[in-house]
Amino acid sequence: MKLVFIIGSGAVGKMTVGQELTKITDLRLFHNHMTIEPVISVFGHYDGKTVSEIREIIFRNFAASGQYGMIFTYMWAFDQQADWDYIKHVKEIFAPYGTEFYYVELVAPQEIRLARNATENRLRNKPSKQDVEASNQRLMAEDRYRLVSNEGEIPFGNYLRIDNSNMSAADAAQLIKQTFSL
Repeated sequence: MKLVFIIGSGAVGKMTVGQELTKITDLRLFHNHMTIEPVISVFGHYDGKTVSEIREIIFRNFAASGQYGMIFTYMWAFDQQADWDYIKHVKEIFAPYGTEFYYVELVAPQEIRLARNATENRLRNKPSKQDVEASNQRLMAEDRYRLVSNEGEIPFGNYLRIDNSNMSAADAAQLIKQTFSL
């Protein structure tokens, strides 16, 4: 099995690149808002405990499924130990199944991410982003965390950093596929 983590700041294109990667591989996409949006819909607000529990069930069952692999999108704050611990935990769920792990970090400046924050695809797949002004404010507030890794900080093999500022999601997906022979 293969597990591809697509990481990066808000609105950098994680979900969209993941969607394109599913079109050209046998990987299945599990973007972070696939759990966030239903929880917000039911609870009326974000409930991290519930989101985590739903993700845990999906990870455990998928890891045991024998499928080719999964793409998981995640906004990793590199200055927060809890995020490092979370990635380690997810890996521990998949490791007993002989999983190969891949890390793709997407980077783009805030002005590009703000423009992407209002794209039709994003708003269709993430209802909590439909109040674009509020979403823009959250995106800018999230930048208080260090959401871009430092040079050499990612200690894992199979790591690829892509500045996708001027790159289509399809081209980024093709680069990922070719780099990792997916």
